[in-house]
Amino acid sequence: MSHNNIFRKLEDRELRFSEIERELNSGELEPEQIKALSKERSDLEDTVFKYREYKELLNNIEENKTLLGDDEVGELAREELVKLERNKMELENSLKFLLLPKDPDDNKNIILEIRAGTGGDEAALFASELLRMYTRYCENHNFKLTIMDMNETGIGGIKEVIATIEGKNVFRKLKYESGVHRVQRIPSTETGGRIHTSTATVAVLPEPEDVDVEIDEKDLKIDTYRASGPGGQHVNKTDSAIRITHIPSGIVVQCQEERSQHKNRAHALRMLKAKLYDLEEQKKFQERSETRKNQVGTGERSEKIRTYNFPQSRITDHRIGLTVQNIDAVMDGGLDEFIDDLTTHFQSESIKQLTA
Repeated sequence: MSHNNIFRKLEDRELRFSEIERELNSGELEPEQIKALSKERSDLEDTVFKYREYKELLNNIEENKTLLGDDEVGELAREELVKLERNKMELENSLKFLLLPKDPDDNKNIILEIRAGTGGDEAALFASELLRMYTRYCENHNFKLTIMDMNETGIGGIKEVIATIEGKNVFRKLKYESGVHRVQRIPSTETGGRIHTSTATVAVLPEPEDVDVEIDEKDLKIDTYRASGPGGQHVNKTDSAIRITHIPSGIVVQCQEERSQHKNRAHALRMLKAKLYDLEEQKKFQERSETRKNQVGTGERSEKIRTYNFPQSRITDHRIGLTVQNIDAVMDGGLDEFIDDLTTHFQSESIKQLTA
């Protein structure tokens, strides 16, 4: 680990960890102070213990180096050094990741929005398939996906769908899915066999806690209307659908999935809070430097992030250059390779900033 600023960060964390332990053992703290310090200690624990393991390893390396000239144990020391150096590299990589600042939104639930883009009916069909892809992914990972509002077409497509996804670290898993998804294939209505290109946009918004966003009722314009749809259970005869306009920002949300006006209102307010929280986060994002943008990953909703080529059974993520040839498995929820590689990529970018 060649960078002095990393050592300084590790030493500072170990020093703070020791200070916290002394304070917790003093017996002079109020319950709220104990709670706050215990949480801080817990946040530091993994890094400090790993750093102490690393320092002990460095001592072992130095001890073995002193034995290299010994006729009796020199060869054993040389073999041990090979193992220790390998462990040293692994520990250094682990420590770098542990030093990365944690995204406070990682453990939050999300609001997922999928909208058909360019391509007419084909784009709407693709949006429907993306919803199925994320639904299957959630089923595979024990996440709970709930539709909050959906605008369907008459042929099985979706113009727009908004859903909540609840689960452990769900935002950390899916936050890099935001952007433009492009599909290339021959539509069923195409008689000439030509490949068409269509798009759908995906937005993944962390769902804020109540303390994150405050909404003044005076800033809201709330309208009720009769739910509509292609037929079936989404159509009813009462004005149960809700549309909420946040006057200061101009943000409009609506929900008609529930038969209860009260439930639709609650769902719409959840969407509104997520959009207001995201709006504030996007403002902060724009204020960051270009290097910081690269560090935290993409934040541009208009960026084309992935292409799904059905004739060649190929999916390519343009941010990391990853291409896989099993499109059926991915569309059935097999997103793990993309998600894992994207996470590793953006963590590596963050490490570059950390060691700069």
